[in-house]
Amino acid sequence: MKDFFRRISPFRAVKDFTHVWGEPTPHRWPILGVACAATFAIFMLFVPEGTRIVPRAPDLIYISTLDEDRTEAEIIAENCANQELQDAIAARLEERAELRRDIYRALGEATFVDVDSMVEEAERREQAEAVAGGGSEPTGEELQLSIAEYCARAAG
Repeated sequence: MKDFFRRISPFRAVKDFTHVWGEPTPHRWPILGVACAATFAIFMLFVPEGTRIVPRAPDLIYISTLDEDRTEAEIIAENCANQELQDAIAARLEERAELRRDIYRALGEATFVDVDSMVEEAERREQAEAVAGGGSEPTGEELQLSIAEYCARAAG
C-alpha cells in the first residue's frame, strides 16, 4: 500500500489532466456538461428542502403586582418613593464617579501627567456639548423642582 501512495503525486495529476484536456476530442464539451449536470444533481439530492412556516404567536402572560384599586394619591406616593430611591442610587453613582476621578487624578499626578489641563479640556468639551445640544431638555434643577411639586401634590 505504501508503494501505491508513493507513486501518487498532485503535480503529476495536474500535468496528466492538462495533457488529456489539451488533446483535441470531439466530445470534450458534451462530456463536461454531463459531468457538471450529474454533479449538480447529486448535490441537490443532499440539500434539504427549506420550508418556511409562520411562527406561532407567543403566549403572553401578564403579571400584575400592583393593586388595581389604588387611588391616585397612592400611585403618586409610590412614584415619589421610587423617585427617592432613584435619586439615592444616582447620588451613590455620582459619589463613585467622583472617587474614580480622584483616583485617576492621583494616578496622573504620580506619573507626572498634566492633570489640570486634562480636566480643563474635559470641562470645555462638556460645555461645548451642552451648547451644541441647544438646551431643549430641562436641567436637573428643573426636574427636581417638578418632581417636588408632583410629590407635594400627592401629600396634598
